[in-house]
Parts: sequence; structure tokens; C-alpha cells
Amino acid sequence: MPRSKKGKRGSGKPGVKNGVKGESGASDDELTSDILSHYSSASESTSVLEESTGGEQVDEQTAQDETEDKLKHCIDNLMDKSAKTRLAGLESLRQAFSSRVLYDFLTERRLTISDCLERSLKKGSGEEQAAAATVFALFCIQLEGGDEAEEGFKMLRPILTTILNDNSASIAARHSCARALGMCCYVSAAQNGEDLIKSLALLESIFMSSYPNREGTLPTPKPGSPVLHSTALQAWSLLVTLCPASRLTVLLDLHLPKLQACLQSSDVNYRIAVGETIALLVELGRDIDEEFKVEDTESLCECLKSLATDGNKHRAKNDRRKQRSIFREVLHYIENEDFTEEKIRFGVESVYIDSWMRRRIYDAFKEILESGVRHHLQFNPLLRDIFGLGAPLVLDATVKGSKISRFEKHLFNSAAFKARTKQRNKVRDKRADVM
Repeated sequence: MPRSKKGKRGSGKPGVKNGVKGESGASDDELTSDILSHYSSASESTSVLEESTGGEQVDEQTAQDETEDKLKHCIDNLMDKSAKTRLAGLESLRQAFSSRVLYDFLTERRLTISDCLERSLKKGSGEEQAAAATVFALFCIQLEGGDEAEEGFKMLRPILTTILNDNSASIAARHSCARALGMCCYVSAAQNGEDLIKSLALLESIFMSSYPNREGTLPTPKPGSPVLHSTALQAWSLLVTLCPASRLTVLLDLHLPKLQACLQSSDVNYRIAVGETIALLVELGRDIDEEFKVEDTESLCECLKSLATDGNKHRAKNDRRKQRSIFREVLHYIENEDFTEEKIRFGVESVYIDSWMRRRIYDAFKEILESGVRHHLQFNPLLRDIFGLGAPLVLDATVKGSKISRFEKHLFNSAAFKARTKQRNKVRDKRADVM
């Protein structure tokens, strides 16, 4: 079922602190490397705060301060006159935001960062716009979908919309804006029905241009458009998982027949996105009504069978293999209502992907967080809430196969405390509603 509508995360409005320049002699590549040396993957078993010479643990607070200084320098680089410096700053932040949870550090600087990203989106090149939109999506994930993330989304949604609707903008920028719009709306505006409806309509306007005309003929795709259509469709399908049953019924009737026709698209990645979206919509339809059936199921299954056994030599071998694998799963679900479960391991925990809805949500976060998705599943209260994992675990250093530093334990305990505080606040909010 769609993710439950929760109370807004976070209630504090910390003051904004401007970034402080770091060491002026350090190059952007060195800054990125230094940041990632401290904000490394959670899969590392030894402390990330050890000196390379003696192997002795450095003072934890000093190490944290040094890392924050480097992050502040990267934020300052977003205001530089040089486009190259701004791009390097965005890339450094993208890597840092992907690899660690930085909630406390970023809430204090959220307005500064939002202003910088807005400037890059409004005045930057296509490459800079694409990078800024990706960093903004990560920024909203870092802010854990609370009031601060919603505030940022309302601030930047107009410019994301403008770029997405601009046919003269670069495909890379529009692609990144479509993905950011879907993710930021998902984590920031789930409680706001108006924001959800507007975002759905905007994304629909992008991928519906791939729908067949009145004669039933698919339009000839323009260069780069299948990539944009795929991204918009995937972002839209993520938001569909938040829709109430009344809205879902309308969307199913409108889109399922048209999407079925799009399975004949000449672009393999768009065909796959369409197939996965059809499976998701059918699953949501069956959640609403156990007797739900796709109109002309026989024709749909014949088309899926053809794609699941496609041996067209004109297609790349990898494309054929990927297409056959996905459409076998889609066909199996449509015919038998069976889903191939997947187990994602992270740390000492696992999350089960046991439905098309959970797959779409997990894939959306993985596309943006990349290799950092497992770390965020382990530490980020937002992802743990979405996937029903509870508060971050407080692990004992004796857990088999792990060597956790005091600093890592501090992070575990801080996250657990924050989660418990939020839970208590939600209970109090519910009591207030009853009174």
C-alpha cells in the first residue's frame, strides 16, 4: 500500500551560518578526496578517522571540524565566478551527500545552500543545471523530508518546472530536473495534496508526448526525448505510489491503455520503463480491488511475451538480455500475480523488495544515492521510515565482523536518539488531535 502520510519531520528552524573558507591552497579534487576519506562508505570495517602514519586514532572532534571546514569550502565554491569551480563544488557535495548523513550540518546552512543551487539552476550552463538539480534531490534526502526540505522544495520547484518545460534547455538538465522534481516531491510534499497533483500533471505533460495519436500511431521520437520520457515516467510512477484510491482509479483508466501502446517504442530503455510502470499500476489497481483486470489482458500478455522472447539481431545483445529479463518478470506478474523477491543487505540488516511499489521506491533512491544507498538505509531516518526499518541500530563493537570506532558509535546513538525524539513528538501530535 502507499506510504502512510506522516507528520512533518523536524520542527526546529536553526539559524543560518554562512560557509567559512577552508585551506585556500587545496584543489577541488583534494577537497573531494579529503571529504570522502571522512565520509566514506559504511561498508568499511575499520575507523575512517585513523592517521595513515601511526594508525592512531585522531581526536574525533578535531577530525569532524576539519571535515566540516572542507564542506564549507565546497559550499563557498558554489558562489565562485568560475563555472569550473562551481561545477567542482557541486560534484564534491554530490559525493559527500551520497556517502554520509549530514542532517545537523546541513540544517544550519540550508538557506545558503538553497540560494546557491537556485543561482546555478537559473544562470548556469546545462551541465551546471543538471548537477545542481541532482545535488538538490540529495539535499532533500539529507533533510529527511522535514519542514526544511518542504521549504526548499517550494523555493526551487518553480525553476525546476521552468527548465523541465523548456524545449531549448539541454536534455541532461531536463532529465535531472524531472528526477529531482519526483524525488523532492516524494520526500518533501507527501502531506500536501496540491503539490503532489501539480507535480504529477507536470511529469505527465512530458511523457504523454510519446503516446500514440488519434490514429494509434506512435510519434517519431526526437533526439534525446526517450531518455527524458523515461525519467519523467519513472518520477511520475514514484509519486503515483502516494496517491489515494480515488485518484489512482482515474490514473489507471487514463494511462494503462496508452502505456500498453508504448510497449512498441523503438527505444529499449523507454520500453522497459513502460513495462515496469504497467506492472506497478496493475499492482496498485489490485490493491484497490482484488478483481481488478487490465482491459484486453490477452493482447497485453501477447505483447509482453513477444518482448520477453525478443531475439531481434538488430538490437544490442545486452539490450536484448535486459529487456527479456524485465518483461519475463512483468508477464509473470500480470498472469500469476507473482513477484520475484529481492533481498538487499546493508550492515547487519536487510530490506526485502517484495512488490513493484517497493522496487520503484528503492530504485528511485538508488538512482540518486548510487553506491551510498546502503549507507543511507543504515543511518538515514527518512529511508528507514519509508522501508519500515525502525530507528537506526545501536551496534555493539563485539558484533561479528565489525570494528566500530567511538565516533561511529556516537553517530549510531545520535541517530537513534533523534528517531526516538521524533516518535515521541508524533505521539504528542496525535494526542493533540484527539483533544
